[in-house]
Amino acid sequence: MDSPVEAFIDIETTGLSPWVSEITVIGFHICSGMESRSVQLVGKDITRTEVLATLEGVDTIYTYNGARFDLPFIYQHLGINLAEMYDHCDLMFQCWRNNLKGGLKGVEKQLGISRESEGVDGFEAIRLWYRYLHSADMEALETLLRYNLEDVVNLKTLKEILDGM
Repeated sequence: MDSPVEAFIDIETTGLSPWVSEITVIGFHICSGMESRSVQLVGKDITRTEVLATLEGVDTIYTYNGARFDLPFIYQHLGINLAEMYDHCDLMFQCWRNNLKGGLKGVEKQLGISRESEGVDGFEAIRLWYRYLHSADMEALETLLRYNLEDVVNLKTLKEILDGM
């Protein structure tokens, strides 16, 4: 029997409202058994076709606060209702049931999950995007992508810890 295919998804945006803000990065960490791969769509590469191609074969998607943030943004901008197309588990609610409160970074700290991009948060992610967009600052883009990649990889680690609780 094949292992189920799981996708850990996180987006970066230019703000908090899906009606006035843009998606700048969509990160995916796709796992099946011991195999995994990461995909990041950036700027103009964020299309309905690319997202659906990346998620081909996926059974379950995982997010952190995705029911209220990531999935509505994706639906508003790309017209894809991921919650209808896939089983969706928002790990934030599992964290709450285990008395782990705060954003993803706060929960990571409580559980001892480390990250290289310490100090980067959603607001800094916006600043990094605009530095890249307006100044062609490739270092800013690399930092943003590293931050997003850590988010999706750490979502898998978080799920594994929660599964053991």
